[in-house]
Amino acid sequence: MESMLNKLKSTVTKVTADVTSAVMGNPVTREFEVGRHIASGGPGLCWRIYNGTKKSTKQEVAVFVFDKKMIDKYQKFEKDQIIDSLKKGVQQLTRLRHPRLLTVQHPLEESRDCLAFCTEPVFASLANVLGQWDNLPSPVPNDIKEYKLYDVETKYGLLQISEGLSFLHSGVKMVHGNLCPENIILNKSGAWKIMGFDFSISSSNPSDAELKYTCREWEPNLPPLCLPNPEYLAPEYILSVSCDAASDMYSLGVVMHAVFNEGKPVIQVNKHDIFKSFSRQLDRLSSMNPALLSKLPEEVREHVKMLLSVSPTVRPDADQMTKIPFFDDVGAVTLQYFDTLFQRDNLQKSQFYKGLPKVLPKLPKRVVVYRILPALTSEFVNPDMVPFVLPNVLLIAEECTKEEYVRLILPDLTPVFKQQEPLQILLIFLQKMDLLLTKTPPDDIKNSVLPMVYRAVEASSVQIQELCLNIIPTFANLIDYPSMKNSLIPRIKSACLQTSSLAVRVNSLIPSREPAVLMGILGIYKCTFAHKKLGIPKEHLATKSLPHLVSLSIDNNLNLNQFNSFMMVIRDMMNRMEAEHKTKLEQLHIMQEQQRSLNITNPVSSTEEIKNTPSSGNQIDDIFGSTSVKGKENGSAATPSQPNRVSLTLEEKQRLAKEQEQAAKLRSQQPLAPQTIKPAASSSSQTKDLTSSLLNSMTSLNSLSLAGPVRPPPVQGTTMSGFPSSAPMVGPVSNGFNPGMGFQTGGIGMGMRPSGPGLYGGMASTTSTPNFGALTQNQGPSGLTNRPPNMSALDNLFTPNKPKVPLNQIGPQAAAAAGGGSPWVSQFGPGQNAQTPMQGGAVGMGGVPSGFGMQANPFFSPQNFSQPAAAPSGVKQSASVNNDLQDLFG
Repeated sequence: MESMLNKLKSTVTKVTADVTSAVMGNPVTREFEVGRHIASGGPGLCWRIYNGTKKSTKQEVAVFVFDKKMIDKYQKFEKDQIIDSLKKGVQQLTRLRHPRLLTVQHPLEESRDCLAFCTEPVFASLANVLGQWDNLPSPVPNDIKEYKLYDVETKYGLLQISEGLSFLHSGVKMVHGNLCPENIILNKSGAWKIMGFDFSISSSNPSDAELKYTCREWEPNLPPLCLPNPEYLAPEYILSVSCDAASDMYSLGVVMHAVFNEGKPVIQVNKHDIFKSFSRQLDRLSSMNPALLSKLPEEVREHVKMLLSVSPTVRPDADQMTKIPFFDDVGAVTLQYFDTLFQRDNLQKSQFYKGLPKVLPKLPKRVVVYRILPALTSEFVNPDMVPFVLPNVLLIAEECTKEEYVRLILPDLTPVFKQQEPLQILLIFLQKMDLLLTKTPPDDIKNSVLPMVYRAVEASSVQIQELCLNIIPTFANLIDYPSMKNSLIPRIKSACLQTSSLAVRVNSLIPSREPAVLMGILGIYKCTFAHKKLGIPKEHLATKSLPHLVSLSIDNNLNLNQFNSFMMVIRDMMNRMEAEHKTKLEQLHIMQEQQRSLNITNPVSSTEEIKNTPSSGNQIDDIFGSTSVKGKENGSAATPSQPNRVSLTLEEKQRLAKEQEQAAKLRSQQPLAPQTIKPAASSSSQTKDLTSSLLNSMTSLNSLSLAGPVRPPPVQGTTMSGFPSSAPMVGPVSNGFNPGMGFQTGGIGMGMRPSGPGLYGGMASTTSTPNFGALTQNQGPSGLTNRPPNMSALDNLFTPNKPKVPLNQIGPQAAAAAGGGSPWVSQFGPGQNAQTPMQGGAVGMGGVPSGFGMQANPFFSPQNFSQPAAAPSGVKQSASVNNDLQDLFG
């Protein structure tokens, strides 16, 4: 352990000593802090590259240092030549300004021991990346050793070099003269920049159409730092001492070959006998072997072959190279667009940023983080662009590690957290809140992220409040308890009490297991359960309310009193649900028993048996319709196929109706009993007797009393109300027209169809004859029960020429008419599945009002159900529940 510490100490001491000795006394150190040695570059990789920062602004820079000790072996005049060449290259680079050239932040400074200047932050030279590690720190940094160029980086890098050459050749009228991987620098964002203008040549006639460049003859005896790299020089530069812009294009072709060939140039040059080497390579370049370019992408081989041509006129110029299809890659085009953003207006930028999320997943992470992210964060100074840029930044943040997020993204996001306009910024942050709370350090969450959430809760926009309250539960577990209790909850409470939006109030109920919250939930259930208008249906109690309350009641945070409160409400709900469902089942059981007794009993066809039919038949008629009237009036027993049970489903009702219809048809075909009377339509005298007998019988009904239960015989068009009583009638019962017997006079609705041409021409339907008002109108709840009936309405029912028929003959006549196809009796047949709703006031036992439809059905008794329903199979809520909710919650 001690040996490792000593080794580490010696390494740190050595590095510090190297840095100190390299720049000691140089004026650059007055303004810049020099860090560690990271790379090398320039002619012969003679410049050591250090990272650094500007003392005044903390701006990150790269410090290029040339240590004069490297040339101690040369003579003084050679040293001077080397220094002059290096100075020329830096001074030329300082004067030139272009995005494709390395940007100088501080000009060259010379001291007794070194030369130094500062540039934009740098990663390494292309030569370092391709495996040339001369003048690098020992050991070689892993980020350089393991660096591999992606295709998009290579394509866009070569495109950038082509654009840089186009600027030099067309704009400055200059030939670089030493384009090679040592003079191509990759900055910290991954962009390729040109440097090393030590051997650059300016045009001697820049104003002429045909430019002339004067190059220097190759001098093998000069130090290598005073000569360009011969492996990347055009043949004409060595053999004919001539050069022009095409010479740089040859160098570009060799660079492209080296990038795809592990850093190896096209030809290997013997620097001690360079002329013979170039002469031997001429034939090789003239007859280019396809195998020489086999490692290059197929779509660029022909272009590289032209660049390496011996004849300069064949080589494409720099502007032509920027337009080849090889560079039309979506990644390269995207990166190129970022480099030209300063030329775009806001509309063009917004369209580009909208489509960027589709491109980002296709690009390597390194390119996105170090090349695209800085360009995006630079747009945060433009508020109009933030809503378009921010989704892309947060998308990149999802792919970053926490350390990368804190180092590269969070410093630029912190000012954006405080922006309140436009509102889309707040919405985007709320939607990605889980990302922010997961990767942001706790101090930054407290100081930057949560204040933004507080502003959203207190926003004037209801939509912002609602979205915020919807999203808060998704990340509530990431907020520390003190911030939740002291800062967030009070603001949510204030928003809930001050807003008029029901959605905001509901969303303010944050899911929590705090006892106070649980008791609040219990209070809402209790209030709704006991509310006289709302109530909770037993189906909802069984499936929703009780399971929820039972699960909440066993929460470990509740004390004994709170648990007892839960159990009290649960018991009340259980008791009501039990009572309601038990009542329903009891009534269902009674009706099943009555139906079973009706099916077992075989009534005779005599008039007396028809009169003494149990009153429960009316209940069955009212619930299931009048499909069984024919069979009862015929006095025949129920068919064996008729079911013995009563179902509440619509399908079973329909099936029962069909079975009864078939049974009625069968009974109608059977021979009538001797007591039955033929249809009155065949004899006018019989019709007169029937009418006269009916009027006499009805006037004498006041003194009539029966010894057993009575069901009034049906009159044509009459619909009988059901008796809600579940027990059969016992003892003397009024016939419905005697006020003294406790029945309302409106108990029978006399709804009649228009008669046929040969039968009772004076009768009319209820809707067209106002004389039935006293019988068809529903009577009031009080004051009308004991009022004697107005019998004058019956005076116009029949014409005086109709014969009178005894009342007790009407029932058998109806049955007989059923067999004869009379339209009067057809009203009771299975074809009429539904009665006219609410034709008459309901009559129940003991004077209790009843009615048709839902009111006659014992399943829908208001005493048993808080909400009436349209069918016995379920209970629906009242139509006014929404209004009641508004009354409850405002």
